[in-house]
Amino acid sequence: MSLKFFDKLSQNFIELLNDKDDYNVIIEIENKEKSYTAHSNILKYRSPYFRKELENIQPNENNIKTIIESSVSSQIFDVILKYIYGGIVNLENVETRFIFDLMLAANKFELNELTNKLETYLIDNKASWLKTYFSLIYRTIFNENNFKNLENYCNYIIAKHPNIIFDSSYFTFLPVSALVSLLKRDDLQIEEVKIWDYVIKWGIAQNSTLPTNLEEWSKENFLTLKTTLQQYLIKNFLINNYELPLRTEEPFSTIISEEHAAEISAWIDRKTTTYSTTNIPYKFELILRGTRNGFAPQTFWNICHGHAKTVVVIKVKGTNEILGGYNPLAWDIFYIDGKWMKTIDSFIFSLKNGNIQNSVLSRVQNSHYAIRNASKDRRNKVGPRFGEFFLYSDKSDFTLDQNRYYVLSNHYEKQIRTSSYFSIVNYEVFKIVRKS
Repeated sequence: MSLKFFDKLSQNFIELLNDKDDYNVIIEIENKEKSYTAHSNILKYRSPYFRKELENIQPNENNIKTIIESSVSSQIFDVILKYIYGGIVNLENVETRFIFDLMLAANKFELNELTNKLETYLIDNKASWLKTYFSLIYRTIFNENNFKNLENYCNYIIAKHPNIIFDSSYFTFLPVSALVSLLKRDDLQIEEVKIWDYVIKWGIAQNSTLPTNLEEWSKENFLTLKTTLQQYLIKNFLINNYELPLRTEEPFSTIISEEHAAEISAWIDRKTTTYSTTNIPYKFELILRGTRNGFAPQTFWNICHGHAKTVVVIKVKGTNEILGGYNPLAWDIFYIDGKWMKTIDSFIFSLKNGNIQNSVLSRVQNSHYAIRNASKDRRNKVGPRFGEFFLYSDKSDFTLDQNRYYVLSNHYEKQIRTSSYFSIVNYEVFKIVRKS
């Protein structure tokens, strides 16, 4: 049996840090405005960085070595030094940017255990912040080789949401190596022609003398751009005999994003907070897409019959609206005369998108009129129906007239749009399957 007394040991070493009687190292930071005293043996055995630094510094007449650190703040270094001595880092009531900067400092001082812990903490607990400051994160980790988990996280985000980097203000400042790394990915969910547009945008930004208005370009301007792309990009691929990959993975939806899927999943599970995009518990398996399968109402019933736990999403023509509904029951064509289906778990929604700032969730409140299966003689006109929210077309094509219909009733809690009639440009139906 081993008895361990790490808490007391940690406390004693922190007391040693505060003891000014027996130090032999001074560490100066912030342009020598603040200094710390420390002990060379502890620094050397806890940090490979300090071991190398101390080996290259000559002591003064009092046998004290001085280390000057100009790239770290006193607030960060306080935490670093207490970790080196006591093995404790308190992250309560700390800004996320501070944690990120602390991780960078831990990496600088080669404190691998702390670096890895902070990296994992950010991914698991601060995903929304990482997305908000994605350009900063991406730029930083690309210049370092020690943040593999963050690198994998960023690669996942870029693959699913390439515009987060391509449309950022930082994109044109990407180093060549980073841009080449992006172009070599085969899982970017973005059209090839758009990728080429971004490459041209990047090439133009590398030449400050090029006019911003393309109509003012001369032949020499185009040759300058050509030379830039040949020098930085085409040359790289030719030297390495590398062919740009085919984009093998299609976006799971042409209407909703991963963030939308995370939000809908949280609604299905009646969560009060949205899932992160890396922690969505469901797969959204596409079973119908209007632009692929057609917009005939009968097509909906032919394809979706028998499928339970489905989400319908609709892109409204002429607006940024994305409307939809969740049906936990099976769509059923065996009801010749049609039938209302009872459930307490269905809901309809409007998703935030573009200038639509907030999503609206409207749960069923009259469970007897939650879902309706159309009668046989109406399936050539009526599609999915949630209470009084449904797709309808006299022309047997949901895109040809303005009879997609929504009316506020007491069947569902809230109003998801202000007017009753609307046209659509596309709709999709997904089967919701829990991930194993």
